[in-house]
Amino acid sequence: MIGIVDYGAGNLMSVQKALTAVGSDSVISDRPEVLRAANSLVLPGVGAFPSAMRSLRERGLDRFLVEQAALGKPLLGICLGMQMLFTRSEELGDTQGLNLIPGVVRRIKTDLKIPHVGWNSLTRRAPCALLDNLPDGTYCYFVHSFEACVEDPRDLVAVTDYGGPVTAAVARGNVYGVQFHPEKSSAAGLAILRTFSKFT
Repeated sequence: MIGIVDYGAGNLMSVQKALTAVGSDSVISDRPEVLRAANSLVLPGVGAFPSAMRSLRERGLDRFLVEQAALGKPLLGICLGMQMLFTRSEELGDTQGLNLIPGVVRRIKTDLKIPHVGWNSLTRRAPCALLDNLPDGTYCYFVHSFEACVEDPRDLVAVTDYGGPVTAAVARGNVYGVQFHPEKSSAAGLAILRTFSKFT
């Protein structure tokens, strides 16, 4: 069972539908006591970092996610959900994140149009079990204006090119993050969710 974290925002139903498509049972909840029973957790995200973190804190989900990650439960952050795994964000001021992956979320430095919307290819930077079934150059679907900048280069597992390298996927122990939307990335995204569903 995969727990999908509901903090009042995010692409919840699309994520659940994609997990169902790869044969995984899931539950959407904002209650730690329900999510605690899940074998792994997905933190989706759509919107602004400050309001999303505020919603997590109001529900006690920030402490819960840090606790579950410390216990070794697999956690996957998607898009804004990935950014919330980081130490802090500069979006609309300075806001503290979950600090599960050291680093800062900053506006993408590019001469290209912001937000970055569309299909872009992945370039692997380090081995990562989450991406094992995907060849280098796989295309995934992105929608974002900010990128997560890792403090430790070993946490960066894939980038995409948008007028320069932009963080596409990160991993630190049992904590994983993808800037793109696997639930909108066709067969490649389903492959990632299928792989994650096997982590326990």
